[in-house]
Amino acid sequence: MQWVWRQSEWREIIQKVESGRRLDETEALRLWQSGDLHMLGALADGVRARKVGNRATYIVNRYINYSNYCILSCRFCSFARKKRDADGFELTVEQIVAKAREALALGITELHIVGGLHPSLPFSYYLDMLRALKALDPRIQLKCFTAIEVLHLAWLARKSVEDTLMALREAGLDCLTGGGAEIFAPGVRQTIARGKESAEEWLEVHRTWHRMGGRSTCTMLYGHVETLADRVDHLRRLRELQDETGGFVAFIPLPYQPENNQLEVRHPPTGHDSLRTLAVSRLYLDNFDHLTAYWVGLGTKLAQVALSYGADDLHGTIVEEHIFHMAGARSPQHLPEAELVRVIREAGRIPVRRNTFYEPLEDAPRHLEHPATVPALAAASLNRQ
Repeated sequence: MQWVWRQSEWREIIQKVESGRRLDETEALRLWQSGDLHMLGALADGVRARKVGNRATYIVNRYINYSNYCILSCRFCSFARKKRDADGFELTVEQIVAKAREALALGITELHIVGGLHPSLPFSYYLDMLRALKALDPRIQLKCFTAIEVLHLAWLARKSVEDTLMALREAGLDCLTGGGAEIFAPGVRQTIARGKESAEEWLEVHRTWHRMGGRSTCTMLYGHVETLADRVDHLRRLRELQDETGGFVAFIPLPYQPENNQLEVRHPPTGHDSLRTLAVSRLYLDNFDHLTAYWVGLGTKLAQVALSYGADDLHGTIVEEHIFHMAGARSPQHLPEAELVRVIREAGRIPVRRNTFYEPLEDAPRHLEHPATVPALAAASLNRQ
């Protein structure tokens, strides 16, 4: 239902937000139900401006999925395959290094690496992969693995989560990804991802990493079978962990993609819902500086609009994305840096290139005379698979 706000109620919320007082869960839910998207966006945009000014960031990065074989069968997932499936894949360490070498030639600063819970790859494979990539260039930042992957690797290594993370860090891991959070509500997780880690396990992996001095991002998959109250509960748990550790560098809401999976969703997220989700997240997650509009799921035009609804980051160049596109995403496989810069400038923001930890890089954006080189690389990578 939509909540019809009186002027006095908006004034109370505006005064609370502008004075830096924290919103509670009831207020967050009512904001989600508000029919006044423009007022909500203006309020969120004001918070964004106070936190980060007029800049919007992006990263020059490359995605690598080492395999889509997975022992789980999450109903919402279009990426996972079994060994019997003809379109399953598994990369060797040498193939991963080759992809990384090509991407480094284009000036990337980050490799973003995740995969399925592989049924037979040994723990040593993951350590060898990290070591080989760091040996290729020690400056490259390795943002790898979701919480469920870490739990899987701990089981493979027969180590505690902390010892597993220590081994991964020693091999070269710089940052954990925020994937796999989905929605924390137990009933929703049981419906969309039976057998996956619980909310408490997801949070504990990140808590452990943060206590070790590590940083990570966090996500929420929205627009499937969850309620708005479930979304508020999800944000509440993230905010509480951020209060405790301060280890999250950014929040990335992910719109559900409805194709090629077993989860029947009649009304996937609309652009209106995505903008509301970004705005409420900016207002409620007051202990997060950065909010990413994930252009792969939103599309570039809506992601551009999102920069006026609380978002201050557009993610990265990507180069080769499988997970969202196997679920029906219509966005490009990649965005050249020149295109990211253009999108940000058209939105009235100052484009700033960042690193994995959302820290601005000192070097200004490179002269981008040949933005077509990234599409060419992506096509070559896909052809080799």
